[in-house]
Amino acid sequence: MKHALKPLVVTLLAFSALTACGGPLDRGGVSMNTIEEIPPVDAATQARMDAWVAGFKPRAMAAGISEATWNRAMRNVPYNPKVIERQQFQAEFVKPIWDYMDSAASDERIAKGRAALAQHAAILREIEARYGVEKEVVVAVWGMESRYGAKRGNTLIIPALATLAHDGRRAQFFESQLIGALKILQAGDIDPAHMTGSWAGAMGHTQFIPTSYLAFAVDFTGDGKRDIWSDNPADALASTAAYLARSGWSKGQPWAVEVSLPEGFDAGLAGKGTKRAPADWAALGVRGVNGGVVPNYGAASILLPAGPQGPALMIFGNFTAISRYNNADAYVMGVGHLSDRLKGQGPFVHPWPREGRALTDAEKVEVQRLLTAQGYDTKGTDGLIGAGTIGAVMDYQRDHGMTPNGWVTIKLLESLRKG
Repeated sequence: MKHALKPLVVTLLAFSALTACGGPLDRGGVSMNTIEEIPPVDAATQARMDAWVAGFKPRAMAAGISEATWNRAMRNVPYNPKVIERQQFQAEFVKPIWDYMDSAASDERIAKGRAALAQHAAILREIEARYGVEKEVVVAVWGMESRYGAKRGNTLIIPALATLAHDGRRAQFFESQLIGALKILQAGDIDPAHMTGSWAGAMGHTQFIPTSYLAFAVDFTGDGKRDIWSDNPADALASTAAYLARSGWSKGQPWAVEVSLPEGFDAGLAGKGTKRAPADWAALGVRGVNGGVVPNYGAASILLPAGPQGPALMIFGNFTAISRYNNADAYVMGVGHLSDRLKGQGPFVHPWPREGRALTDAEKVEVQRLLTAQGYDTKGTDGLIGAGTIGAVMDYQRDHGMTPNGWVTIKLLESLRKG
């Protein structure tokens, strides 16, 4: 017998009536995005959710969540099937790096970023002075994360995280984020009705996950709340600067400098695992795109995001600082390059190859497995393309009459599949 569908209920006590009507919520006169409705589920699914919540309660209490906070946020929390769908149907293929960078530093994003710098000039000057992070970098993170506040997310965080912790692929991670979200509610920075964000739990103008919020968010406005959700972005932007500062940001140091490589440059030297002083790279023929030696901004690595055919970057410590926010190289490059463009710098000098597509994680693992099976040691099959894999690729390429550039491409995978 089929279970009857339950009617739409968003029963996080404080906001059931508001969210049921789907209307905008108001926070002291500040308009908010329309809350995304939670679709109905069958009775058996909700019963399994209720049982999980009951089992989770002792763990939440052990983590310091009070009975009052629990009752306010977790009583009758609904299962949200949309977040599971989104987790399961994320795009399999990632964008090629050139398409990603085109979007990250598009004309529109640059123009809106410059407008945001002008509109919030006074508060951004204060944030830069306090935290030592350039205002263009903070605004670039803002632009990448929510298009300067336009796309903050309208999913209720507590039901989303509870659902993902109940039956998501990374249950332990999402349970820790749910406990973090409950601690935020308990501190009084926000209430359940207004704690909104992305389907995976990232919140506010600069998309903090709950544990990062607890570690880095600040009350810059002095109103007693670390409010990253408000239409006023001050707390969110200051929190981002605080995050970067505590991640090792060094003011005045570039995240990267585009360089020109000498003919015959050993691609095996590229990658974050090899660090040398700019003068040492210069001794190998690496120069800035203007022909000069790159100034000594500290130990640096050479990054070839599209292989030897595309732009080459000499990356410094601030690359790592941005990566603490999001560890994907493409994201770091997007923030870094957008911030450079907001400072008035131009696009990359060397063109992107603009051919082929990026490999999926599964295809990268397949490359490593096929190389290993054919006698080329990649030092692991984890899908991470490090020095071991690059060295194995170069050996394979030499043995098969290819240019030994170490670049993992779809053409390389096709060659490996042929045996």
